[in-house]
Amino acid sequence: MKTVIWGLLIPFIGTAAGAACVFFLKKDLQAGVQRALTGFAAGVMVAASIWSLIVPAIDQSADKGRLAFLPAFIGFWLGILFLLLLDHVIPHLHRRIDQADQTEGPKAKLDRTVMMVLAVTLHNIPEGMAVGVVYAGLLAGTANITAGAALALALGIAIQNFPEGAIISMPLFAEGKNKRKAFRLGVLSGAVEPLFGGLTVLIAGLVIPAMPYLLSFAAGAMLYVVVEELIPEMSAGEHSNIGVVFFAVGFSLMMALDVALG
Repeated sequence: MKTVIWGLLIPFIGTAAGAACVFFLKKDLQAGVQRALTGFAAGVMVAASIWSLIVPAIDQSADKGRLAFLPAFIGFWLGILFLLLLDHVIPHLHRRIDQADQTEGPKAKLDRTVMMVLAVTLHNIPEGMAVGVVYAGLLAGTANITAGAALALALGIAIQNFPEGAIISMPLFAEGKNKRKAFRLGVLSGAVEPLFGGLTVLIAGLVIPAMPYLLSFAAGAMLYVVVEELIPEMSAGEHSNIGVVFFAVGFSLMMALDVALG
């Protein structure tokens, strides 16, 4: 059980570490570092979506014969549609970042920052659910999920959360908040991850037959985030090949961990 608790907390720790940059850095994270972190996290999340979520979901439905893909298919699309709905409700995170320098006036900057906090917080919900459902499958012992794969997924999301924490705390400090308050707001944006992750563990444990749908739902949600948010961020500007190289590093590392620790 301690393994599950720590696994749920790892993404939150990533957000908190990023928010703590407000105490140590005078400027935002360098573009190259942010691209590398984003690319690495994207690679881990894509690999985890396939081997830790979709493949186990299909394996769990093997008794359906040629229709074994159906629960994974349905859950995947539910995850995609859920994130699509979120993107209609909240602003796209990478677009808000791109528009940061174009915003004028203190009130407009404050409104932008509030929306940024909301965007990061809401996008952290499906990521927390993804970690939760993987650890629920690990506890159930029937989803072909390894401890290594679950840990790698949690670490990949934590790495993605690091720049997001900094994206929240550092602009808040620049706009007049003291460092401690800016740090607290950055940390709070990640608090939804262990909360929703824990709730997902509890729910999934009660409805084991729904596990294939939950696993593929998490895969769809994460792949939506990768394609919509992470890939544009890691490819923006000059030297976009940094993001591509670290995407490959993250993907191959996740693949190796899934086999070596399985």
